[in-house]
Amino acid sequence: MIQPFERKKICLLTWGCQMNEYDSELVRSILKKEDYEFVKDERQADIVMLNTCAIREHAHRKVYGRVHSIRHERGKRNPVMIGILGCMATNLRQDLLEDRSLKIDFIAGPDSYKRLPQLIREACDEGQKSYDVTLSEFETYSDVYPSRKEGVNAWIAVMRGCNNFCTFCVVPYTRGRERSRSPENVVDEVKRLAAEGFKQVTLLGQNVNSYRYEDHDFAYLMDEVSKVEGIERIRFTSPHPKDFPDRFLELMAANPKICKHIHLPLQAGNDRVLDMMNRTYTKQEFLSLVDKIRAKIPEIVLTTDIIVGFPTETDQEFDDTLEVVQKVQFDSAFMFKYSERQGTIASKKHPDDVPEAVKTERIVRLNEIQKDITARKNQAHIGQVHEILIEPPAGDKPDAHMVGRTDGNKLVLLKEDSPLEKRKVVFFKIGDMAKVRIIDATPHVLKAIPV
Repeated sequence: MIQPFERKKICLLTWGCQMNEYDSELVRSILKKEDYEFVKDERQADIVMLNTCAIREHAHRKVYGRVHSIRHERGKRNPVMIGILGCMATNLRQDLLEDRSLKIDFIAGPDSYKRLPQLIREACDEGQKSYDVTLSEFETYSDVYPSRKEGVNAWIAVMRGCNNFCTFCVVPYTRGRERSRSPENVVDEVKRLAAEGFKQVTLLGQNVNSYRYEDHDFAYLMDEVSKVEGIERIRFTSPHPKDFPDRFLELMAANPKICKHIHLPLQAGNDRVLDMMNRTYTKQEFLSLVDKIRAKIPEIVLTTDIIVGFPTETDQEFDDTLEVVQKVQFDSAFMFKYSERQGTIASKKHPDDVPEAVKTERIVRLNEIQKDITARKNQAHIGQVHEILIEPPAGDKPDAHMVGRTDGNKLVLLKEDSPLEKRKVVFFKIGDMAKVRIIDATPHVLKAIPV
């Protein structure tokens, strides 16, 4: 039996949302304090941990396949411990614990990362699966400073959990109820990030704009964060359409540090389907909110999430979604075919009865419409001057193009069309705010030259 203190090298693989990325940073911080070393190559690791998403079915298949692949490649002569972390650990805990073919050594839910050193020791010493998927009413990891990679943007989870209970979503069951960190604690982390050279912070929450700590709301928190010197831009994700009071929108409009981009999940455009999803707004209420946002912030960039083929959705009801997309003219959209998630209200009440072929046809139609809208939206920027925040180059090659993002979060590729412009591009450093003129656009990227 190999003793736990000998098993020091960890490879941590992460799938899913930004919150999962942030949680992996917490995990690295917690285990580094126990003298564990992190490696990129899973073949060099004594322990492989998979921090996973429970939102999409393909994430489950990917993780199961990866576990079997790791076991097969390592074989009996080069054993490895495997742990499952995150939402999937909580959502499928019974399956993970009982499936002998999967050969998992330990699992830990999103509120149990501080117990990872103990879980690893138990699994190693006892040779049996160890686990902790307890949901906490209080854990926010406010006492753990994440171990981040260098860059220009830092994710900060200002709250955890969700109280919305959308019928298609497992988050309330895998991450528990909403609880928020104190404004002072968040601001202290932002100050530390600024001192480390980060130029942008993105505030995270499953429903981030429902943040509340004592008498302080999300608008108060955003205002306090914006006062930190050295931070150039503040973003947030993901909000819910029910939490956009005038005070918050007025702060966004007036504060130059708060980026003029809102990811506003629609999910569906039909009132009956929205009610079945428990989204708590109607089609008209969503459209009215969009009008209010654009009245206060005319330059706002709006993006969204849409689910097609929710149980019992008819062709006519899907047409309502297309109508909203045409009316709102989102800058971009993430689109998903509905897939049943174990443990959700929808899985218990509504059979997944929309044929796969129908879902495919609908998402193809929606994608074609949105692609045209995005192309027109992006082309409208040609000739405009934008200030972009320079990010690490796109790709690992030495000659990879330099990239940045606009205030509205649009990706910009810097072109080098002449020796003079090349010198200007090279002069920019990662983290610089650079003025550029847009010279071309595709549905995916803006192309620019330095001003």
